[in-house]
Amino acid sequence: MNRDELVAFLDEYLNVQAYPDKSSNGLQVEGKEEVERIAFAVDTTLRTIERAVKGKADMLVVHHGLIWGGLNYVTGIHYRRLKALMEGGINLYAAHLPLDAHPEVGNNVELLRLLGIEPRGPFGGYRGLSVGFYGEFDEPQPIEKVAQVIAEKLDTTVKTYEFGKRKIKTIGAISGAGAFALEEAHRKGIDLLVTGEFTHADYLTAIDLPQSVLVAGHYKTETLGVKALMEVVRAKLGLDVFFIDEPTGL
Repeated sequence: MNRDELVAFLDEYLNVQAYPDKSSNGLQVEGKEEVERIAFAVDTTLRTIERAVKGKADMLVVHHGLIWGGLNYVTGIHYRRLKALMEGGINLYAAHLPLDAHPEVGNNVELLRLLGIEPRGPFGGYRGLSVGFYGEFDEPQPIEKVAQVIAEKLDTTVKTYEFGKRKIKTIGAISGAGAFALEEAHRKGIDLLVTGEFTHADYLTAIDLPQSVLVAGHYKTETLGVKALMEVVRAKLGLDVFFIDEPTGL
């Protein structure tokens, strides 16, 4: 498939222009004009790029790209990563907030679906837009059961902070660093915020509200969107695709 046609499809499907994002979403690095095989990954690292080259990918689609508002200097690790991409002729396409917030393949709708929940509405206001979703169980579930399901389905270590409710009916999902929505969750009566990481300051906010939180890893919670998008590209465009797993344990 022609690269520019593929980029136009991704830009439209992900609605990349709608999000005020520090990430430079879309095609960040230009490579081969014809794309037959695409690698999907969460992060743009040397290992990810090298595995994409080894797998004979023509494009690498990631959640975390190389350019976050611009590069001041092309030196050090930035140079090494760009050099690896260019020598491999690989196009780099990034989708940060657009992939968190997508209503069909986004990280956050996929987090809810792990629990058998369909999204009921947007959640997690960020710069005037919502990047997460909320939903609810038919019947309240013990927080331990929710944690077990996510741990098993994501193959990750889960930690719960049971500062609010322990019987969970409503869940708000924001992958990665989603603790910015703690106060919104409490204000809207969300029983459990499911996110990827939790800092010292987040802990203090949650305990004071109080708000129950489940933390499942920044990396693991953001594998869901790229995998779901990969299947859309495979089904709709008939391209050869593969996923590169480079877990951080964080």
